[in-house]
Amino acid sequence: MDRICVYCGSRPGNDPGFVDAAARFGRLLAERDLGLVYGGGDVGLMGAVADGALDAGGAVFGVIPEALFEREVAHERVTELHVVDSMHTRKRRMAALADGFVALPGGFGTLEELVEMLTWAQLGFHTDPCGLLNVAGYYDGLVSFFDAQVDAGFVEPQHRRLLTVTDDPTTLLDEFEQYESPVTERVVDDTEL
Repeated sequence: MDRICVYCGSRPGNDPGFVDAAARFGRLLAERDLGLVYGGGDVGLMGAVADGALDAGGAVFGVIPEALFEREVAHERVTELHVVDSMHTRKRRMAALADGFVALPGGFGTLEELVEMLTWAQLGFHTDPCGLLNVAGYYDGLVSFFDAQVDAGFVEPQHRRLLTVTDDPTTLLDEFEQYESPVTERVVDDTEL
């Protein structure tokens, strides 16, 4: 593993602990010599995770669509900033740059990006780990919903195991290092999408 993609809010949220957790996670990535791939912004949790990594000497790779370049205030200190034409291109580029995917607290976009990576893993498009850093129980309801999907027969238990959930960033990265994907074959060719 060389780089971890982090999905998180472009807002700071109402709990100062969210910003602190994002900055700590960025620092931890740098301390483990893992590059950060993220949405390229200098605001909210995005800015905090990038600043944490940069301040600890880490490499940071931002990917931001032209339409959000001004709105999300592109981070000026990143190691590499990729300005792309669309959200779809952003997601594909972030996935191509990363070896694992983590969601910190965030909104609809954060959730959508993580679930897309889980879906890609389920379909065999990648075998990289996906995780939720469940800061202050933020994702408890979502984790319960994912478990309910298994109970209702919509998600296979092996696919539920595609997602690592913990409130401890060190444990999350330790589990990523040990991760072996339960999906062993590609369901469809991703060029067909």
